[in-house]
Amino acid sequence: MYVIYGQFNLFLPQSSSLKDKRQTIQSIMARLHKRFNISVCEVDYQNLWQRSALGFAAAAKSSGDADFVLQSIKSTLEYYEDVCEITDFAQELVSF
Repeated sequence: MYVIYGQFNLFLPQSSSLKDKRQTIQSIMARLHKRFNISVCEVDYQNLWQRSALGFAAAAKSSGDADFVLQSIKSTLEYYEDVCEITDFAQELVSF
């Protein structure tokens, strides 16, 4: 069994209010959770309009599945590249 966890920071240049930011962040989190069953939450910068830090965690049965999860996260973030920019992406893979 493998556990994947990490954090990514986003810059949202088009966000003009906390409401705009939260709509985008909620959309990203819902998409990741619904399509790939990944746990995601906002872990920092909750009160800033144009920054966000999201933490994620998932379990996988093989290293191939773990790589698929990481690629899925990155491809989902690329889907939102018109409204946000990834400024940092850190992940950790732990095997049990």
